[in-house]
Amino acid sequence: MDKSSSVVLMYILIHLGIIFFTYPEDIIATTGSNHWIVILTGIILQLVVIFFYMKGLSFFPGKDIIQIYLSTGKVASLLFFLPIFLYLLMTSIITLRSFTELIAIVFLSNTPIWAILFILLFVSTYLGSKGVGTIFRTGNLLGILFLPLILIICFIAFQHIDWYYAVPLFERDFSFLTKPTYYRSLFAFSGGFLFLGFVQPFVTYQRKKILLASLALIPFYILSVYLPILTFGEATAVTLHYPFVVVIDTINISWFVFDRVTMFFLFTLSTFIMLFISLTLWNTNRMISTCLPFFKPNYLMLVLSVIIFISCMMIPDLKKVEQLLLWNTPLRIYILVTVPLSIYFLGLRAKRKVSHAHN
Repeated sequence: MDKSSSVVLMYILIHLGIIFFTYPEDIIATTGSNHWIVILTGIILQLVVIFFYMKGLSFFPGKDIIQIYLSTGKVASLLFFLPIFLYLLMTSIITLRSFTELIAIVFLSNTPIWAILFILLFVSTYLGSKGVGTIFRTGNLLGILFLPLILIICFIAFQHIDWYYAVPLFERDFSFLTKPTYYRSLFAFSGGFLFLGFVQPFVTYQRKKILLASLALIPFYILSVYLPILTFGEATAVTLHYPFVVVIDTINISWFVFDRVTMFFLFTLSTFIMLFISLTLWNTNRMISTCLPFFKPNYLMLVLSVIIFISCMMIPDLKKVEQLLLWNTPLRIYILVTVPLSIYFLGLRAKRKVSHAHN
């Protein structure tokens, strides 16, 4: 049964969670002008990555990337799996720890970090342990409930903008390619596409719709960066942590049920982040339990959660989180480059073998 709508919705939700959360601060810190060029390079990279990933997976109907890599042999598959495992684990740790800090800063300042972290991780672990079907059904519900309101909030956020802050729009400056913050911003593109290769045996979907979903995300990449700049000016926006969240905090809606729009916005983001973490945990759990079948999946999920919780508690502050994001850059580039290209070329090789067999 085709589940394209569920897969597309999940793809959009987890990307929105990452885009509004980490992306604006990194892009604004990368350059003082021409932000649209920086955004455009990332978007083009994402479209290329998705094209090769989807094309490669199309050569292996009914197989996930675990089965694809296992077909290359034990040594080769280990070389593929180890960086992916480390990336998924690091992504869970960094995302949970930094989002916990954001929640504590905005509206739970008196709540211990460990308590917020425990709740987020507990819900994510529970969803992940129930399988991809439960995660997708939860995503469908959250999308129906929150996506229209997210669109409304983004529209209302224009109330304080000054278009003067958008200039200059054209300057020939590509020095951002040497900035660490630019490569840190690639997390918004590398974090949310891997699951498409893990769900393939369980869920069928039309791959061209994933490309369309990537195009649909383009306005959100732009808005997440330019709304803070147009509201505060680049000189002020560059000093802010979580600039898009600060923009939302300036919105005044008298008819809204929450006293602060920011509280609702962060609650919505937290549900998207928990979906992302649950899917990441499920991916990691499935990869390990397939390669090492003597591990029971439910126990393994619990062990992974404990490791993530302890690792998060060992991170003292946001500066350390930013440092970890920077250290994670090689793995991020590996995920963006090696995974889609390897799946694509393995697919071409498999196609040639089938052609030779028929001849």
